[in-house]
Amino acid sequence: QVTLVESGGGLVQAGGSLKLSCAVSGSIFRINDMAWYRQVPGSQRDLVASITSAGSTNYAESVKGRFTISRDNAENTVYLQMNSLKPEDTAVYYCNAEVRRSIRFPEANYWGQGTQVTVSS
Repeated sequence: QVTLVESGGGLVQAGGSLKLSCAVSGSIFRINDMAWYRQVPGSQRDLVASITSAGSTNYAESVKGRFTISRDNAENTVYLQMNSLKPEDTAVYYCNAEVRRSIRFPEANYWGQGTQVTVSS
């Protein structure tokens, strides 16, 4: 069993900052890519940022220069530092990790429960 637990969401004014955390726990042999997605009601879940196990990152155009994804491999944790927040960043943010539970099993994707980020104008 693998569990992802997010924290750090909340309400912030436009221009403010928040830092999201996502801790992966359970039966873990290796974690490959980790990522943050976001979703607003009635829309699909969109990629915000991703990071490989080696630290290579990828960002959605809308957040480049404002958001920073990082990870602590020793703690199995991924972070999303969000600066200069805009009302259009309001969404439920989901953590995603590609986890291999054992050398006997292939990688599988796991999701967190989501954390609400609300940016007021």
